[in-house]
Amino acid sequence: ERLGRALGRFVANQVFTKDEVARLVARLDLPTILRGFLTDPETAKPAAQAMAGLLPRLLAPVEDGRARRAIARIVPRLLGGPSSGRLVARALRGLVDGGKHHQAIDFLLGEFRHLLIAKEEVLRRVIEDRVREQGGRLVGWALGATVAKQVIGALNKELDKVGPNGSEVRAAFDEWARREIDRMESDPARAAEIGRAIRSVVAHDTVQAWMWDVWARARHALEADAAKPNGHAVALIQGSFANLGAMLETDEAARARVHLAAATVTAQLMPNAQERIADFIAGVVASWDTRTITEKLELRVGRDLQYVRINGTLVGFLAGGALWAALTTIFGKVSF
Repeated sequence: ERLGRALGRFVANQVFTKDEVARLVARLDLPTILRGFLTDPETAKPAAQAMAGLLPRLLAPVEDGRARRAIARIVPRLLGGPSSGRLVARALRGLVDGGKHHQAIDFLLGEFRHLLIAKEEVLRRVIEDRVREQGGRLVGWALGATVAKQVIGALNKELDKVGPNGSEVRAAFDEWARREIDRMESDPARAAEIGRAIRSVVAHDTVQAWMWDVWARARHALEADAAKPNGHAVALIQGSFANLGAMLETDEAARARVHLAAATVTAQLMPNAQERIADFIAGVVASWDTRTITEKLELRVGRDLQYVRINGTLVGFLAGGALWAALTTIFGKVSF
């Protein structure tokens, strides 16, 4: 047992040292090893399948009621925080700069036209009734239909004028949208107002129910896809591995981060690893049978042991004989 403890301490403190392990890690080209693992289909695909298989277990706790309540509190705060107004402004600026907001205008105008067509008769009667209220029955009977026709025709004409190019209404809308975006980016009060509006919308019970319905459908689809060996989730994870491997091949900063991470993790694990190694060696040696370990040691160092035994015998004989001869010469034979 003492031999095992001493051997364990020796290996842990003199062989498996922090400096020696750090030098070994520094000599290893870990980014290249990791890149080869990530880009090799033989290893990347099984790893991607294993990670995809973990998705159901990672998603399962979200179904818990406490998780639902926590997310219901956290999501509105995240989406409605102080920076949400600026994020909305950036998104809107991208839409306006790309002209995507005109599609929204076209959609609204189209829906308004359909509404006018569907409600034309109702609108006509409303206008006629209004003319009759203001001018009397005679005027309403004589001019009500004409006024209604003129009003509806004017509305359709104005809608036709709001074209994609050269429309004053669109230009005014562009100016108003850009002004509001600038205000959201520069005015903290306006940004906070947008954040409160988003928070109130997201926190509404109807929106919460809709979000959980969408999440349930997405989770079910993810779990079903993750169970497929060649599903979209596996392909996506494997593609991410390939992208990471390509980055490790060309990006020196990423390679340096991998080396730094490996050195940091190794340094943090070293004290515990040294203790475990020492205990492991001590336990293994302590479990050996005394007779068995003695025989093994004798077989391993048998010649050296025989040399020591013979050499000790000869040296002892010569030393004893020399001492006896010296004493006899000096004192003569002495009888006791």
